[in-house]
Amino acid sequence: MKDPVTTITGITYDRESIERWLFTSENTTCPVTKQSLPKDSDLTPNHTLRRLIQAWCTENASHGVDRIPTPKPCLDKAYVLKLIKNISHHKLQIEALTQMEVLAAENERNRKCMVDAGLPKALLVFIVSCFENGQVSGIQEALSILRLIKIPRSESRVFLCENGKIIESLTWVLGCKMDNYATVKSHAVSVLRILLEDASSSVLKRLKPEFFERIVGVLREKITQQVFELIELELGSPERRTTELNLGVLFHLCCCAEGRAQFLSHGGSIAVVAKRILRVSPEVNDRAILILSLICKFSGTSMVIQEMVDVKAVPKLCMLLQADCAPYLKDKAREILRSHFVDEWKNFPCIFSSLSSKCDLRISR
Repeated sequence: MKDPVTTITGITYDRESIERWLFTSENTTCPVTKQSLPKDSDLTPNHTLRRLIQAWCTENASHGVDRIPTPKPCLDKAYVLKLIKNISHHKLQIEALTQMEVLAAENERNRKCMVDAGLPKALLVFIVSCFENGQVSGIQEALSILRLIKIPRSESRVFLCENGKIIESLTWVLGCKMDNYATVKSHAVSVLRILLEDASSSVLKRLKPEFFERIVGVLREKITQQVFELIELELGSPERRTTELNLGVLFHLCCCAEGRAQFLSHGGSIAVVAKRILRVSPEVNDRAILILSLICKFSGTSMVIQEMVDVKAVPKLCMLLQADCAPYLKDKAREILRSHFVDEWKNFPCIFSSLSSKCDLRISR
């Protein structure tokens, strides 16, 4: 133990370990007694045990044991509020943001204190102010802090309703040239993802073409990482609005050869896209079919075509032909099926049966 603390259940733990148990792992019971242990319960420093540990370290210094330092006082809400106030003073902004970034990186206790003090909202307001004034100084620190402390979902929904300029502001950040621009853009995308995960339909409808252009521009700079992240996010079965955004971005990435290559290198890519057809929304049907069309047209190797059979993508296309959906989607599905039926899919009796009973393909040899 480096910083022993006693919980309300009477058990002493190392502060870092019990805070990770409560805040990161989101447990609500004492590991030993199994009694209820709320996240906001007090953790009382056990000074006696800490002095005993320090004394033992000193006695065993000859064996290479380092004495643990006396822990710093806990960050309190009043100090965070003081730093938040300093953000509004131009001369104190950078110093205050730098201090908060260091504190946020130290431990989960500090991050929780910052969230409780209202720091996420204050930083989002600061970013909007930077956008309105054309100021880039402090943006990197603000985004880094937001990435560390994470914006609570309840706060993100409220802030989007109160201040619609935050999406426009972050879109502006994606196009700015500044020091460490790659890191800044990565953090900005992370914040955008958090804000838009629970955004209302009205907010998503207001997204401008510039937003998607900037997002795609950033993603193409790191296509390998981003394609994998989008597919992994989609494998987690997110909400409808998130799926619509994910497949929209994946479609744009699959428009280039590198994007398609990275898409196919993920073992679950075709399966997750096919699974979304006819299960989410008309917008998702559109993007999913267009993605599969690009893959079949430009990357339709025998292995890819076989995989489409294995993950039941082909029967899904046949089902779409019988569904109540846009005629152009049915035409696109027919185009995909025709392009490989004669040479590849005719060898699979189950698919042939499905096509014969459900699809009017009019195949000509």
